[in-house]
Amino acid sequence: MNIPEQLFYTKDHEWIDAERGHATIGITEWAQSELGDIVFVELPQVGDEIVCGETFGTIEAVKAVSDLFAPVSGKVIEVNQELDSDPMIVNQSPFDDGWMIKVSLNDPTELNSLLSAEHYSDLIDEQ
Repeated sequence: MNIPEQLFYTKDHEWIDAERGHATIGITEWAQSELGDIVFVELPQVGDEIVCGETFGTIEAVKAVSDLFAPVSGKVIEVNQELDSDPMIVNQSPFDDGWMIKVSLNDPTELNSLLSAEHYSDLIDEQ
């Protein structure tokens, strides 16, 4: 299972790549493999505010529909429009082309409550 060391993770299986006050958010390889073939992704719009721990969208697969939870609070500055026409990009490339949103961070200290790659690996080993 690919768990990039430079990213932060949530217990709900989102990843976040934060740098210089901005962050890119997506779901992990483990999450997409559990969901199966992704058929639809509903995301916020540019300008929307997301709140740490609250739902910012949904992801629908053949097996189930799951909520997406914000790992941090911030303003959406970009949405991956490619997912509108090809949501399976998340299955093919969850950490690269399958990113979901980019946000400007309201409070960078929220990153301190996220999991490291090592701790996330321990979490999925338990499931």
